[in-house]
Amino acid sequence: MLPAARQSGCRSSYALFGGGRDAAENGNGGNDLVTVEFGKENRDAIVLLHGGGLSWWGYREAAQLLQTRFHVVLPVLDGHAGSDTRFVSIERNAEELLAYIDAHLDGRVLAVGGLSLGAQIAAEMLARRRGLCRYAVLESALVFPMPAVRSMLRPAMDMAYGLIGRPWFSRLQFRSLNLNEAYYPDYFRDTRRIAKEDMLAFLTANADYAIKPALRLTSARTLILVGGREQRNMLRSARALHETIGHSSLRVLKGYTHGALSINHAEEYAGLLMDWIEQTPPAGEP
Repeated sequence: MLPAARQSGCRSSYALFGGGRDAAENGNGGNDLVTVEFGKENRDAIVLLHGGGLSWWGYREAAQLLQTRFHVVLPVLDGHAGSDTRFVSIERNAEELLAYIDAHLDGRVLAVGGLSLGAQIAAEMLARRRGLCRYAVLESALVFPMPAVRSMLRPAMDMAYGLIGRPWFSRLQFRSLNLNEAYYPDYFRDTRRIAKEDMLAFLTANADYAIKPALRLTSARTLILVGGREQRNMLRSARALHETIGHSSLRVLKGYTHGALSINHAEEYAGLLMDWIEQTPPAGEP
């Protein structure tokens, strides 16, 4: 179990969920879900799911801004640094997160959001539980399978995985992500802790994921975000999500790359999320 963490000005804590027979019975498969939480004294909960290969710290700055009004829960996805659970599939991780929400957040939250792999898992959660939340934010979620990319993952991983722990290679990879330099120590520390098979598993799941038909039944008012400088397939995915979810809004962020909003522009992201919650009536209300 991770120790409690009280960081200056963050009011954050590490929490460990699951384990034993009860977790297996509620769909968590006996595995543990690690979360970092901000603003636990607040009633309304927001769950934000980080991108593949990153960790909860991708939402750290946004959570620090949101914690004055919301209870912000940042889970560590399966197969990532800090989690003892192997990554099996997007569907399995979604089930575990729903089990956590049932056990710790009364089965329903104010909002769910995610980036990239986290957005795919969030979309899966919305498809599996129509009334999971009032609001959702899906940022850069790929929903069109990419078989060509999938076919290259194993050979690429075989060649490159051994280099991940080398600073020069890690720095090159980090630069390709266009992330704020302040995150590099977190990135370098945590990517080295991801097992090869876990990395291959979540990258494959990311390349394979497609919209589930049940997603169109969600009652969540959904904000769909995508960077204007992202690949064509990502823009196409954002439009498909918008067409699938009836009460949704699509925003193409001019000049932004993959993940740039929530990670590099946390203040803007937090503002968009708060505005979406405050100014958008829940589904079924005028």
